[in-house]
Amino acid sequence: MQYTTLGHTGLVVSRLAFGAMTFGEGQLVPGVINNIDQNMADQMVNRALDAGINLFDTADAYTSGQSEIMLGKALGNRRHEAIIATKVGFRTGNAITDTGLSYRHIIASAEASLKRLGTDYIDLYQIHIPDPLTPPEETVRALDDLVRRGMVRYVGFSNLPAWKAARMLAIQERHGYARFVGAQMYYSLLGRDIEHEIVPFVEDTGIGILVWSPLASGFLSGKYTRQTPVPEDARRKNFQFPPVEVEKG
Repeated sequence: MQYTTLGHTGLVVSRLAFGAMTFGEGQLVPGVINNIDQNMADQMVNRALDAGINLFDTADAYTSGQSEIMLGKALGNRRHEAIIATKVGFRTGNAITDTGLSYRHIIASAEASLKRLGTDYIDLYQIHIPDPLTPPEETVRALDDLVRRGMVRYVGFSNLPAWKAARMLAIQERHGYARFVGAQMYYSLLGRDIEHEIVPFVEDTGIGILVWSPLASGFLSGKYTRQTPVPEDARRKNFQFPPVEVEKG
């Protein structure tokens, strides 16, 4: 296994990360049903740890929180070997406030994630999606409070446009808040948009990139061919995400 540091920090992470989005049994999103139980999750996580992977990524919204619960149980007494990254922003309940990046929701979501993961702290806590309603000052203040309270070690963002991430980073630096150290973005041979603005931005500011869906949700795995453009057992059969230019692919 190869290792690096996460952005301009001393946090040493494996260059390969383990994504736990498929953990759980039930609907992940409309059209996609997860079917990984605890026993299978235990085997996968321990195999990853044995191979030298130490970075494990999940989110509070994955399979209604099951992903965090199962990842926490799978790590068990090996939790000290792992860097746990989770995310906040997607809807997690029926109440109108159970979504977004408000101070209230971020704090409540972090507390709930800690319980599900069965840990005292989250290594990397990330904004999952943009929130058009909440002022960025409120969001970064909440993230900083989590760090100051010892609930979170580092903070990052996912799926933000460069201008919005830059605005938040400027607020963090102005107030001495915990600054972003990671940017989790979609990047693959068929999705290279981040090269235009995100990559120059993070290179200039010392933020590390975590890639999600490097195989374009399986499209680049080899089972999608001209003869079999939509395999029967493929996730993309019912959930064409991230979108790809099929002919080019």
